[in-house]
Amino acid sequence: MVYVFLAKGFEELEALTPVDVLRRAGVEVKTVGVTGKRVTGSHGISINCDITADEAEFENLDGIILPGGMPGTVNLEKDETVIKFIDYAADNNKIIGAICAAPMILGRKGLLQGKNAVCFTGYEKELTGAHVLDRPAVCDKNIVTGW
Repeated sequence: MVYVFLAKGFEELEALTPVDVLRRAGVEVKTVGVTGKRVTGSHGISINCDITADEAEFENLDGIILPGGMPGTVNLEKDETVIKFIDYAADNNKIIGAICAAPMILGRKGLLQGKNAVCFTGYEKELTGAHVLDRPAVCDKNIVTGW
């Protein structure tokens, strides 16, 4: 199971493209509404999420995806459940995907220390301890970051 966490102000393309691609590949994916079952993205598109954050479980979790967007990234970082799932994924070597501005959450938590990472231009200073690369996406062990 892969959870894609959505908070108010998320970047729609960064959230729904991974959901679509993974489902086409046969991966079980659920969108998780951090700010309720229905969440509105940064461009005013509302999504009915599969579950809410309080329904999310660690059992059978293979990974998590954190889409960027503003203020979506900030709202993800403020959410206690999201932080618990980031910590669980990091501690249990599960896949952590972070797109656009969302890698800053991982950087602020110290999870990028010594790892290769990328982010949306302007957030590089938030990737504490990372080797920031100039490419669209990078995978370093269990952490995948992208513009």
